[in-house]
Amino acid sequence: MSGSLVIAGLGPGAEHLVTPEVQAALDLATDVVGYIPYVARIPTRAGLTLHASDNRVEIDRSRHALEMAANGARVVVVSSGDPGVFAMAAAVFEAVEAGPALWRDLDIRVAPGITAMLAAAAAVGAPLGHDFCAINLSDNLKPWAVIEKRLRLAAEADFAMAFYNPRSKSRPEGFVKTLDILNDACGDSRPVIFARAVSTPEQHIRVVPLPQARPEMADMRTMVIVGSSTTRLIERDGAPIVYTPRSLGA
Repeated sequence: MSGSLVIAGLGPGAEHLVTPEVQAALDLATDVVGYIPYVARIPTRAGLTLHASDNRVEIDRSRHALEMAANGARVVVVSSGDPGVFAMAAAVFEAVEAGPALWRDLDIRVAPGITAMLAAAAAVGAPLGHDFCAINLSDNLKPWAVIEKRLRLAAEADFAMAFYNPRSKSRPEGFVKTLDILNDACGDSRPVIFARAVSTPEQHIRVVPLPQARPEMADMRTMVIVGSSTTRLIERDGAPIVYTPRSLGA
């Protein structure tokens, strides 16, 4: 088969954070597949067809991309951030596993990107400098009971935590519950970072103690990072530096 499929991460938003590997794949693509706002980031050109679709059709989108690749197209499936972090890489491989045997012989490659978690952390310092975990707060694909259990266990283990998809119009109550759980489990004033639209002209970052964190500080464009008990602030003019020491004895 002469076709190929690259599952690519477009980074957090800024054009200069798209990796050369991803840009090279886009330059060679005949077809780009992805969620509507991510496909909108791809410039049109002769010989390129853009296939934008809704956010809740990931498996259908994956099958479409695989079918085109099997027919000889050079397909790029785009995600924001990194495609392996709560994004399209897992969906494509799920479709491969359940699909025709010939899909397993396709030239499939994952091109990593800078995920929002890392861009947000870099914007404030190094809050993920020690052990940390990432949790998707959306309960669209898993029950809330699983999210709550993971939140409590992560707090008990004293991880720094990075939260994707914290609060949407259709499920505003989830982040309310999250803050209640964290205040109960942590019981301190560790810093919480709200990094909205990081790396874009609309970037806005605020750092508040956990008891002062409010649900309305987050939306679907916000990455929330909660420090561990050892996370520190360096006060200075302007925004503070937030970091977590690499040594627990520091």
